Amino acid sequence: MSVPIPDTRFLFRPLAADLVALLRWLSVEDWERPTLAPAWRVRDVVAHMLDTALRRLSYHRDLMSPPRPARPVESEQDLTAFVNDLNATWVRAAGRLSPRVLVDCYANALSQLCDFAESLPLDAAPLFPVSWAGERGSQGLLDIGREFTEVWHHGAQVREAVGAGPFPDPRWLHAVLAIAVQALPHAYRDVSAPAGRSLVLTISGPAGGVWTLSREASGWDISPGEATEPTSRATLTDEVAWRLFFNAAPAGAAVSLDGDLALARPLLRVRSVIV
Repeated sequence: MSVPIPDTRFLFRPLAADLVALLRWLSVEDWERPTLAPAWRVRDVVAHMLDTALRRLSYHRDLMSPPRPARPVESEQDLTAFVNDLNATWVRAAGRLSPRVLVDCYANALSQLCDFAESLPLDAAPLFPVSWAGERGSQGLLDIGREFTEVWHHGAQVREAVGAGPFPDPRWLHAVLAIAVQALPHAYRDVSAPAGRSLVLTISGPAGGVWTLSREASGWDISPGEATEPTSRATLTDEVAWRLFFNAAPAGAAVSLDGDLALARPLLRVRSVIV
């Protein structure tokens, strides 16, 4: 039994309201603060969020064809390079925009993104497959959930940079984590283990949960709840978990691993973003 994909369509609007209110409150100094995103200031992260919102509306809602890569995308490394180039060119251009212009543009785009997300049927086709989720990444609900995690985790980076603390509603982070764990079966695809071996992932905190990654005859699968006799365990807080899955965890982040460490250690390399 796989982990159900959370329906995030109606979570966009309250998250957007909180995020835009924070951005309008920032000082001039806040916009220049460094963030958890390597080499990006707060203004760069906001510019990137504007870019991803506009891309989603252009390619998904308006059915515009995305730009063609300069070279064929034949591997995950090629995809990463292509996406990183798209991100970097936009952030450089957005350096010409004032914080007020960035916030006004983002508030408008985010409002339209909320409208679009709420209009999607549950069985909507994905814009693009979610590469870090492998085969399960071809589901439309996971595709729009990925967009929600993008808004949430970049917003969390901004909040941390300016000292605003965590987002006020833990249900948003719980949805983010339930989407992020969809990456585990694909991330473990090259980990060899006999059928029946399992890893219990326990995330504590108000947004946490418990999931079991199990080796089945056909491959790895992730399910809610705890296996009766797991081979290994991993325990971490919700705050550490989102940083780990979204490539923002500091070295030596507090993750407790027990049991078969050969099965548990690959968890530390799982990412729910393109890196």
